[in-house]
Amino acid sequence: MLLTPHGDPPLHFTFPGLRALGVPHATTSRHCSGIASFTEPITADAERGPFGPDLTPILTGAGLAAARIAYARQVHGADSVEAPPAGGFAGRADVLATTERGLPLAIFTADCLAIALVDPDAPALVLAHVGWRGTARGATQAAVAALSARGGRPERARVAIAPSIGPCCYEVDEPVLGAFTAAYGRASERWFAPTGGGHARLDLWAANEALLAEAGVDPARIENARLCTACHPELLYSYRRGHRGRLVTVAALP
Repeated sequence: MLLTPHGDPPLHFTFPGLRALGVPHATTSRHCSGIASFTEPITADAERGPFGPDLTPILTGAGLAAARIAYARQVHGADSVEAPPAGGFAGRADVLATTERGLPLAIFTADCLAIALVDPDAPALVLAHVGWRGTARGATQAAVAALSARGGRPERARVAIAPSIGPCCYEVDEPVLGAFTAAYGRASERWFAPTGGGHARLDLWAANEALLAEAGVDPARIENARLCTACHPELLYSYRRGHRGRLVTVAALP
């Protein structure tokens, strides 16, 4: 597991590569409270957004300004937005970007991928929410484009992929297969393992690693936790397993 646990049981994890760059960040476990569930909507006018006070000491301990987190209403698309310099609600989007040092960006998941891209030399930071719809709609490419638009260089970026559902557990059917074929043609077949009856297991990890590489990211600079949310109910929330809690990945430029 390419993650460093914090706490016993772990309340959150960090990535060694991001820590080596001095990037303050955290990706939570199910043992971390203080995050609104999927049954509680994220609203623009909530004073603290989807965050409760229990989350504050964890983020503060990770070097993140808990009162300044920027977040969005995620809609499984590929639109990107600039995070407000003061933090808070950024709008409806699945890709958040900033060049503000110390401004935390947050992405919520419970099977989908949270992908963080950072080029501290630019400086530029992008966080993206990417599920099967986002993958088919180009959210990963949009995240790399957002980094480049802010002076970041894809080949210099460090990328981290938080715990998410793995190919071991993610069986899909024709609507998903058709969306990938429409987006990427027969090249997308490498990301599916047929299971019969028009179903297949989808490897979102491999798909997004390939799309990042095709967009110019050095594969050696991609850290993928490869920790399946559905396989580890003792640690993580999985929407597919009927959980209504959610995880959050937060990062800021140093």
